[in-house]
Amino acid sequence: MTYPTGVLASQQIETLAATGAITAPAFAPGQIQPASLDLRLGDVAYRVRASFLPGAGRSLEARLPEFEMHRVDLSGGAVLEKGCVYLVPLQERLTLPDGVSAVANAKSSTGRLDLLTRTVTDGGVEFDRIPLGYDGPLFAEICPRSFSVLVRPGMRLNQIRFRAGEAVLDDDALRALHAQTPLVDGTPVIDDGLGFSVDLEPGPGDLVGWRAKPHTGVIDLDRLGHYDPADFWEAIRTDRRSTILDPGAFYILVSREAVTIPPTHAAEMAPYLAMVGEFRVHYAGFFDPGFGHGTPARGVLEVRCHEAPFVLEHGQVVGRLVYEAMSEVPAQLYGQGIASNYQGQGLKLSKHFAAP
Repeated sequence: MTYPTGVLASQQIETLAATGAITAPAFAPGQIQPASLDLRLGDVAYRVRASFLPGAGRSLEARLPEFEMHRVDLSGGAVLEKGCVYLVPLQERLTLPDGVSAVANAKSSTGRLDLLTRTVTDGGVEFDRIPLGYDGPLFAEICPRSFSVLVRPGMRLNQIRFRAGEAVLDDDALRALHAQTPLVDGTPVIDDGLGFSVDLEPGPGDLVGWRAKPHTGVIDLDRLGHYDPADFWEAIRTDRRSTILDPGAFYILVSREAVTIPPTHAAEMAPYLAMVGEFRVHYAGFFDPGFGHGTPARGVLEVRCHEAPFVLEHGQVVGRLVYEAMSEVPAQLYGQGIASNYQGQGLKLSKHFAAP
């Protein structure tokens, strides 16, 4: 079966499963999102001494003995420790048809916990990129950076988006889309994507963001709205519309612009030019069709500073959104009848924390 050019919608993902391109246990409720499929952890984690890619023509199973330290049974729940690297076979397997590739990324809640999660394939030479016609298993590489986490089989830490052909909008097409459906509130900054800036305008109590504390307890990823933010996060407050990022620290900030993803498109967050400062701005970068559509929503920024302290100023451009056309409009949009935790969001921690 061939698909029109673009990112495949939920109903097309269902067709992939029905035709054997995706094989797995029965899908769980809400696993298929408007433009992506959540991937589920299997029942074992391999603690490895270093992150690695299998390399062209080599399977991950064949390379694993070089790096494996021990195995962790996840069936009863197990802790993945901060600073360690794990490989977990995923429940989903792919046999992609000709003309279909895929890209993966961490889910929003995963990124907001500074839980580095990347997808690995047999023969892989890149993380999170699944080539045309791939036939093989999927693995999640998981490295908790700020917090140790308790995981179980079936948990969904990353997601995959399927593509037919190439449908990234160039700047002219992006300007035309903005003229038809405003993508941000205000004048757009369009240069190799839609630029967005950081909001450091003090909110209630001068709050502008959160910084992860260095020594905390374990987060059980099944517990939603459970944890007190004060036990895991330090509030960042300022009355100067700026803040200094510390090297190695992890921050949750928010974009100044409200972002809209029309039903006909999807978007991926990409880092801005490295020349603007030594920091990384995204860990989880999918925006489903319908995000912010009719309900203004700002982008939450997962920020890690590198090398040297850096002064971040209110309104500084820190990233960009790359828009892609959908192959079809999804049968159901983000925020409409499905579990959409971040529709209408502002500065917001992951769903595991109680409202501050």
